[in-house]
Amino acid sequence: QGQVVESGGGQVQPGGSLRLSCSAAVSFFDICLMNWYRQAPGSQREWVASITPGGSATYSDSAKGRFTISRDNAKNTGTLQMNSLKPDDTAVYYCNTDRPGHNYWGQGTQVTVSS
Repeated sequence: QGQVVESGGGQVQPGGSLRLSCSAAVSFFDICLMNWYRQAPGSQREWVASITPGGSATYSDSAKGRFTISRDNAKNTGTLQMNSLKPDDTAVYYCNTDRPGHNYWGQGTQVTVSS
């Protein structure tokens, strides 16, 4: 079994920044794909960003240019740096680690963008 824990959420004004962290107590983290998803009230969970074990990153259109995903395989951690935040970014953000047969989700961390 594995465990994933997110932290770093909070309330920020539009235009502000937040840095989310993900701590993954999972085996073979260094071969896992790491993903961030988010879910706004009344909406389906949506993909935000992914990073491969080797560090290649991909982003949703809404995250591109504003968010940066990173990981540290030696520490089993990952981050999502979010800049230029908008009210539409308000959601619960989830970290996910994935490799064949092993898919783990955290409990989520709330991000609220409001003036």
